[in-house]
Amino acid sequence: MLIDFFYHLKARNLKASTREYLTLLEAMQARVADHSIDEFYFLARTCLVKDESAYDRFDQAFGEYFHGVEKIPGLEAELPEEWLRLLAKKHLSDEEKAQLEKLGFDKLMEEFRKRLKEQKGRHAGGSKWVGTGGSSPFGNGGYHPEGIRVGGESAGNRTAIKVWEQREFKNLDDAVELGTRNIKVALRRLRRFAREGAADELDLEGTIRGTAENAGWLDLRMRPERHNKVKVLLFLDIGGSMDDHVRTCEELFSACKSEFKHLEHFYFHNCVYDHVWKDNHRRRSETLPLWDVLHKYGPDYKLVLVGDATMSPGEILHPGGSVEYFNKEAGSVWMRRLLDTYPSAAWLNPEPERYWQYRHSISILNDIMAERMYPLTISGLERAMRQLSK
Repeated sequence: MLIDFFYHLKARNLKASTREYLTLLEAMQARVADHSIDEFYFLARTCLVKDESAYDRFDQAFGEYFHGVEKIPGLEAELPEEWLRLLAKKHLSDEEKAQLEKLGFDKLMEEFRKRLKEQKGRHAGGSKWVGTGGSSPFGNGGYHPEGIRVGGESAGNRTAIKVWEQREFKNLDDAVELGTRNIKVALRRLRRFAREGAADELDLEGTIRGTAENAGWLDLRMRPERHNKVKVLLFLDIGGSMDDHVRTCEELFSACKSEFKHLEHFYFHNCVYDHVWKDNHRRRSETLPLWDVLHKYGPDYKLVLVGDATMSPGEILHPGGSVEYFNKEAGSVWMRRLLDTYPSAAWLNPEPERYWQYRHSISILNDIMAERMYPLTISGLERAMRQLSK
């Protein structure tokens, strides 16, 4: 079966080598992928595709060959322990999901307060109480189109508009080895060079010219180092749905650290509110009021926000809309303060641009940004850098 799949890829102009095919077989023998067709897809793409530009062709070829296949034959399925713990979880069809009514932000918060007062014990698999599984808007492990997650891990639906737990995020690694140098090349469009500071670099041309003018006597000349004088404020969305884009954001962060001498970075979650932080490990104790950032860094800084902008619209438009705490002013208010202070701004979105039209929150933030949201691709970066260079 897999040898035919290998030939199918070759026929679709995908340059997979025999060595890469053998690597895929070794990974399958080592049970790197489970019986799931989705897991096999990611494993096969990792082993057989060397260039990210070939991902689309691989997707098409994979879809053609495995059309209608739900699992890879020969791999025995094992029931994960997590499934046993969530035995009460209800598997809803698309029709059942569509029937669940969205309560709206204010109504949802009112109903949640009532449940906390009335509930006396644990519930599972229901549609009303705070519990696990089922279709209640309160709890974890189930499904509701707009709910409050209380405890537990996300079920993967990403429909919670508030999360009732303390969440920990990790810092992005600015030392990660880049998978492509194209990000650096795109960032170099935003450059404005100057020579400032101490004269500690040899001016070779000046030394040669001075020595010639001095009848051959060495005239050693020094000059300040040439560097990019552009100043950048980098705001990075972290955690939640951004976990899918950590690798891309680490590459961008690493490139920015090497390209911009005057770079300040801050973290936020989903939308910018009244505070940000520099270190995710200490974000509970060492937050920075956004007012302090606005007052410390002048309007000559270029503002770059990085995030998938995927959230409940209430997180942007409502006071108290943050999933983690009660913000007194809406995120849209703080976003406009940022843009008023830093008129040269751009938002980089790692979500594929073809999905933007289906996310209301993306449309809202793009409007606030005055259509200055760009996809986090090479062409998107180039467009953003041109915008920031104006």
